[in-house]
Amino acid sequence: MFQRGQVYLVRTDLLSFEDLKEKLGLEVGVSRWFTIDQAMVDKFADLTEDWQYIHVDPIAAQKTPFNGTIAHGFLTVSLLSAMYYDAIPTIEGSNLGVNYGFDKLRFLSPVKVGSKVRGRFELSDIRKVRPFEISTTWRVEVEIEDFEKPALVAQWIGRQYLSKGHIPDG
Repeated sequence: MFQRGQVYLVRTDLLSFEDLKEKLGLEVGVSRWFTIDQAMVDKFADLTEDWQYIHVDPIAAQKTPFNGTIAHGFLTVSLLSAMYYDAIPTIEGSNLGVNYGFDKLRFLSPVKVGSKVRGRFELSDIRKVRPFEISTTWRVEVEIEDFEKPALVAQWIGRQYLSKGHIPDG
């Protein structure tokens, strides 16, 4: 399930474990563009209590090398879930997916307020962990529209819990 505006949509595209495994080393999906506006950055600052002026004070931030406000790096990371739901089909039989963590996460470019970002997902590992549980590792790149260098790159690990009758082979 994901949100667009105020409407919740349920993904209907499914891939079996075996079909997803065949995509190992390939880009599996690309999300829509997300606009990073000042209101979003300000809300994130309030939630995280990170009010550093480069994020929330457009006048002071104008005097920095960024020439204006930039998104928090962790705001960009937080958008990965929405990007994932946009880009990656549901694994057949999955009734729960959880964020397991990151092996690597690097912020390569600041995201200026007013920019658009999107996620690109390449499957770098998929395996059965135990019955009814699989692990996926995604090489994720968040690109900034009309900018050569990505905002971030990461190795993101997830766990999917499958219902009975959907046991992967290996």
